Order: sequence, then C-alpha cells, then structure tokens
Amino acid sequence: MYLQLEKTKNVQNDKTKHEVKKMKIEILGTGCPKCKKTKEIIEKVLKQTGVEAEVIKVEDVEKILNYGVMVTPAVAIDGEVKVAGKVPDEKDIRKWVTQ
Repeated sequence: MYLQLEKTKNVQNDKTKHEVKKMKIEILGTGCPKCKKTKEIIEKVLKQTGVEAEVIKVEDVEKILNYGVMVTPAVAIDGEVKVAGKVPDEKDIRKWVTQ
C-alpha cells in the first residue's frame, strides 16, 4: 500500500497596516494677501522636500480664535500654532515639516 503524505503550509497573511499619518497644515487667516503668500510658500517647500501634507485654509474667525490667534496669518501644524502675525520664511517651514 502506498501512502502519500502531503505537506501543507500554514501561511498566515500579515494584513497589518502601517498607516502613515499625513501631516495637517492649517493656514489661519481671512484670505488677505499675506495669507495667500503663506500658502504659496508652504506649498513650494512641500514640493521641494517631498513631504506629503494636507494643506487647509481656515478662514472662519471663530475657528482661528479657538487657536488663540489674534493676528493673521498664522500657521498650525497638527494642531500646534507655529507662527502668528507674519508670513513665515522658507527656512522655518522646512524645519517644521521635516522634524
């Protein structure tokens, strides 16, 4: 009598997802020229560094005040205000997005 033994592999699929949280950059301001310039500079730095981020313009005064911001433009990254009352320079933005 011939008996054939078949080896079976228990292959477990690793479906663990490593979700990378995308940085959230909020430009706080009512749409003034300085606010627009801030957005342009941020987008330029993101493109140069290859950093992916969600860039959101927040123009609702109540939401801006919830951050404690009294002077615009302001920039918040992941909920933390980085600058208020001036257009940030590229060097600072680069530092913030690459930390």
